[in-house]
Amino acid sequence: MPVGTATLPDRYSDPRLVARGGMGAVYCARDTVLGRLVAIKVLDERYAEDETVRKRFTREALAAARLSSEESIVTIFDVGESDGQPFIVMEYLPGGSLHDVLKRNGAQSPARALDWLEQAARALDQAHGKGVVHRDVKPANLLLDREGRVHVADFGVASAAGLDSLTQAGTVIGTAGYLAPEQAEGREATAASDRYGLAVVAFELLAGSRPYENDSPTAEATAHVRSPVPSVAGRRPGLPAEADAVFLRALAKNPADRYSTGAELVAALRAAFADSAGTTQITPSTRATRVAAPPPTTRAVAAPARAPRRPSWLLPLALLALLCGGGGALAAVLLTRGDDGSPAPAQRNVRVTVTEQGRTVEQTVTVAAAAPPTTTPSTAAGSTVGSASGSSTALQGYRKMQAGDYSGALPLLEQAANALRGTGLAEAYNDYNLAFTLAKSQGCSVRVIRLLDASQAIQGHRTPIDQLRKACG
Repeated sequence: MPVGTATLPDRYSDPRLVARGGMGAVYCARDTVLGRLVAIKVLDERYAEDETVRKRFTREALAAARLSSEESIVTIFDVGESDGQPFIVMEYLPGGSLHDVLKRNGAQSPARALDWLEQAARALDQAHGKGVVHRDVKPANLLLDREGRVHVADFGVASAAGLDSLTQAGTVIGTAGYLAPEQAEGREATAASDRYGLAVVAFELLAGSRPYENDSPTAEATAHVRSPVPSVAGRRPGLPAEADAVFLRALAKNPADRYSTGAELVAALRAAFADSAGTTQITPSTRATRVAAPPPTTRAVAAPARAPRRPSWLLPLALLALLCGGGGALAAVLLTRGDDGSPAPAQRNVRVTVTEQGRTVEQTVTVAAAAPPTTTPSTAAGSTVGSASGSSTALQGYRKMQAGDYSGALPLLEQAANALRGTGLAEAYNDYNLAFTLAKSQGCSVRVIRLLDASQAIQGHRTPIDQLRKACG
């Protein structure tokens, strides 16, 4: 369907087709009044004469406009009609969709997938809080901006509170591969249906295929209703068996058995990866591991920090909070390797500087090495030599940190940091926990920031990392 002045007002110039969906086409054009690129969804001409479909298309704008102020939801700029064809003007997101990413690259890294899922879950939870059910959650409706952040689009078949339903009983609306069982049976879609669709997207991002993928849409929709939930760990090497239990709940046939929010679903997936990292056998290291020395008997007392905010959800192996508030306490902390990158000697004197508002105190403390691990070395393909006890030590440190025992957690997390170097997500989680514990017990420091940088380099952008970095800034 060509688009020109007969379809769009003169305000929108140089339209070019960027996508085509079941109800119409999406074009990128320049808004000559505001001087910016926009995306314009135009209802297909063959549907424009159908009053019911026209109302549904306009309903997309009404539902989405109610959510435009929310983070991770595509913003609606304008709604109009030209030459009998309704159109919706939205923000233009140049990164394509997750469907494009999956088609081009297949399964994604767990860190990237979980980050995208977290953003999509936040948007859907916000929509559900305002009475809007999307009803067609799928990768094609999850769009990426220039920074690679996800925005949920296309509320065209949404069921919004306060708007009359346009769906007759027994009518199936959605995409077969992502339909919740109740949708496939023609029953009413709810927020739980959206979370089911999000779980299918999660499965596909991690495994590279949908749980019930089939060339026949009818067979795939039927499988959502009748077939048991398949193992995601069995689809792709390296995925933890712990994730299977998450998908058993997330893809439950009964909506009441699923996770109560999208955020809870994503947190459970993160915990599954963290639990796997905490119990997986990791090849041992022969190098000595240094632990933080106990605090000296005489030490300057740092100015009190603001009380941390209570976390709203749990980062696996980490607590969410804002730290290092008033007083600007700053402590230089002990490094686990020498300046030349070689392992530090078994024992050395280290000068520690504790800075308070108005004065600085320097002290010398002695740091001793922990005994090397006694477990038998083993070799795993593609893995880095580390400590077989490193992951369990990290878990012990995390549990103490979770209980608020930061002085008890610190030496354990320090020891785990050495043992887990080069192990991927396990190292990333421990680096964050160590940064958090250091900031909480000794104040913010250069090392806290370096640990956050190292964690982010492995697991990607994470809100808790940004929060701690900002608190220490």
